[in-house]
Amino acid sequence: MRKGAKAAIIGSVFAVMVGGAGYGAFNVVTALDGSESAGGPAPVKSGPPSGAEVKDTSAKFLAAWEKGDATKAATYTNYASQAEALLAGYRADAHLTGLRITPGTPSGASVPFSVKATVSFGGKSKPLAYDSELTVVRGRTTGKALVDWKPSVVHPDLKEGDTLVTGESASPPIEAVDRNNVVLTKEKYPSLGPILDALREKYGDDAGGTAGVELAIHHAAQDAGDTTLVTLAKGEPGKLRTTLSASAQAAAEKAVARYAESSVVAVKPSTGEVLAVANHRADGFNAAFLGKLAPGSTMKIISAATLIDNGITTANGPATCPDTAVSESQTFHNLANMAPQKNATLSDSFSRSCNTAFVKYADTVKVDSLTNEAQQRFGLGRNNWKTGIESFDGSVPASGGPDTAANLIGQGQVQMCPLNMASVTATAMTGVFRQPVIVSPGLDNREIATAKGLPPSTVAQLRAMMNRTAVSGTAAQVMAGLTGRIGAKTGSAEVDAQSRSNSWFTGYRNDIAAAAMTQQGGHGVDAAGPIVAAVLRTGG
Repeated sequence: MRKGAKAAIIGSVFAVMVGGAGYGAFNVVTALDGSESAGGPAPVKSGPPSGAEVKDTSAKFLAAWEKGDATKAATYTNYASQAEALLAGYRADAHLTGLRITPGTPSGASVPFSVKATVSFGGKSKPLAYDSELTVVRGRTTGKALVDWKPSVVHPDLKEGDTLVTGESASPPIEAVDRNNVVLTKEKYPSLGPILDALREKYGDDAGGTAGVELAIHHAAQDAGDTTLVTLAKGEPGKLRTTLSASAQAAAEKAVARYAESSVVAVKPSTGEVLAVANHRADGFNAAFLGKLAPGSTMKIISAATLIDNGITTANGPATCPDTAVSESQTFHNLANMAPQKNATLSDSFSRSCNTAFVKYADTVKVDSLTNEAQQRFGLGRNNWKTGIESFDGSVPASGGPDTAANLIGQGQVQMCPLNMASVTATAMTGVFRQPVIVSPGLDNREIATAKGLPPSTVAQLRAMMNRTAVSGTAAQVMAGLTGRIGAKTGSAEVDAQSRSNSWFTGYRNDIAAAAMTQQGGHGVDAAGPIVAAVLRTGG
């Protein structure tokens, strides 16, 4: 449906939700209606529902839903008002009829089921089929066996606040193309799915297309595009040119597929254009653009620039690498088996990724030195990037205490995503901050972020240190075989309650810079490094 109509539907659903009494009130009503006797209240059952209860409750819920009795179906759930609103919308808003639900074999308290229905609108009809699952739990106050209500019961792709709607699409379809006019589809480039949806949502009206008629999930999350489930009538797609490179995107898709919970971004340093963005995650989240995680030692690019620009040391100046370093009563260590180096230079410690060398300077830098460097030189942390879709700008707060030292080595309060670190590498390589974009700012006349960039002498030193890291330092094995002008920085970030660190890696080759992150991937060279190297081999 068009955007205004969808807003009305969402508003009515919200009214039903807030008007209903909810879980607690439902339990009180049922208790008063049937759980008292002349001898006092009946005992409330406890413990997991029995197999018989699971089968009985799920059967009654699915039967009522199949008949279109949303009110009755909702009474078999533990959140009746929310369930009724979404189940009622299944017919009224999604225009789904002829519903047939076939339960599968229960597994404990969970019951899988298959759904077949017909979506009809404007004289057109098409079938819909999918699988879902429900879980039966014990009501906390009534002790009754109830369906544990979640929107995903109705459809596995529904999340809290989402709605199913059939009508004219919110935005006309788009034919997204790369920088060389190659068509980009979610079928060929799977991790682009949410990104293409977001681009359609934002630029569909401006791309010259006409809207179609479809059954779609309208996502409650801000800036999330609708997810089309069934197309009843195709619209005329408008053409949307992106900055992506099909060859780099294909390499990125293939590379992240090898490692679970991985994300990568590649940019063109000379322009700031995004060449590739890929995610391989169970949750489908665009962590490449929106992740907020400690970047580990890849942060030392900014930290080294801070030391140089503030006149504290230089690439060939001192940066001793002891076994441990203490700052604000907190002791910091290096990675296991790293030999201390008493007379190390900053270049030595950077290429070996020595934590203690940077921590030793925590008392010399000002509390806000790293923050100022990140914001003024690298364009980070000002919440003003306008890439074309929703993105995170990084965060480098001026946090004192032991976090001053921790921030210097990419821990503490620092948060980044691969987009940020790819931009950092591009800025270090060229000296100029060019805010990343995935569609041209000229398309919607948006104002992009600026920063003053780096002095030429700092650029020369950063490039020399990153090249050394790529040729003979911690990144040498991963970067081996890459020709041309290259540089890299490894990183691993320790996270509480994780058995393995998050793997980070960033690097450049000629006019392409890339950064990757793999949650619980280990050291930088273990997972993120091979991903980045694979993208750099494409040359953009």
